[in-house]
Amino acid sequence: MLINASVPGRYLPEGIDIYFENVGGKMLDAVLLNMRLHGRIAVCGMISQYNKFDNPDGIYNLINIILKRVRIEGFLVSDYYHLYPKYLEMILPKIREGKIVYVEDIAEGLEGGPEALIGLFAGRNIGKQVIAVAHE
Repeated sequence: MLINASVPGRYLPEGIDIYFENVGGKMLDAVLLNMRLHGRIAVCGMISQYNKFDNPDGIYNLINIILKRVRIEGFLVSDYYHLYPKYLEMILPKIREGKIVYVEDIAEGLEGGPEALIGLFAGRNIGKQVIAVAHE
């Protein structure tokens, strides 16, 4: 995936204050260039690296962590499972009211499953990848 590091500057001229990292690789590298002074990065995943055991992508803009005093902290979703019921109580009404929307990338039929899975790890999907096997 090609990342245009100037795009965040166009939409976020003061830089990125908070970034939820779930991609890694080139995306993280571009984000580091565009972080705001004292910005924060919460790291929960690095999907672009999951199948690159022998040759993971390097991150080249790490100096920005120092120069911009960026705070980076990793976490696992399981650290917060105990809060899930409270989250559902808060989020479900907002989804029903249309205040929160989500995007699904739908592949049709089981035969589309393998390509959808490969696309997921290659960054070709937008939003949540879904394979529709039947329509009600």
